[in-house]
Amino acid sequence: MKKSDKVAKYYEEDHQFKDAISKLRDLALKSELEETFKWSFPTYTINNKNVLSICKFKNHFGIWFFNGVFLKDEKGRLENVQEGKTKAMRHWKFSSIEEIDKKIVMAYINEAIENQKKGIELKPVKKRETSPPQIPELLAEALSNNKAIGAAFKKISTYKQKEYAEYISSAKRETTKLSRLDKISPMILAGKGLNDAYK
Repeated sequence: MKKSDKVAKYYEEDHQFKDAISKLRDLALKSELEETFKWSFPTYTINNKNVLSICKFKNHFGIWFFNGVFLKDEKGRLENVQEGKTKAMRHWKFSSIEEIDKKIVMAYINEAIENQKKGIELKPVKKRETSPPQIPELLAEALSNNKAIGAAFKKISTYKQKEYAEYISSAKRETTKLSRLDKISPMILAGKGLNDAYK
């Protein structure tokens, strides 16, 4: 099914908030936003960047602002989607069509668009591996007995080191551990990670 068909199906489905979400859709389409379909919801983008989604549920409907944390929210309408987990997204919940004030909703939409144009968004932070890996005895022995492998192992990332350590320690039999050690030695020397071939 094409994205446009999915959007149409979403808005045409019988639902207690059918008219209400159509009203929100009309406002989104009056802006510069492009309509698409992502994560099971109609989503509105500018320059291929997500700005908002329109959602419907059993007891409420609303707008998800992907970078809503940066909106001024002078009317105090926005909630954190999942307290403690959601960093940037904010949800504006409605329980009836009468709650939709076109002028106010449009102001929030336009502010979200302007923020996105300026590149105001929460950048994802990569989790850094800080704790050193627990090196199994057999691998530690191989690293100290072969200086080249030992030096190469120190140069690869902590994440890759952990992958190799887990690969050896997860083998139950000694013979399996030894055959795995033979397999990974040239990979370590080449500075590769255990799963680089699949990435």
